[in-house]
Amino acid sequence: MIFTKNSALVKVWVGNVQSGLYTKEQVPKIFNLQEVVWEVLEESTK
Repeated sequence: MIFTKNSALVKVWVGNVQSGLYTKEQVPKIFNLQEVVWEVLEESTK
């Protein structure tokens, strides 16, 4: 399975990290989920 920036699970985890519920290090390393979430978070801070 490959996650993209538009995947529902990516959006959920981005929201969880942005709200402070979890840290970005707590995003599970499932397939490429953590990588994509980190990428979206990095883009949102620019």
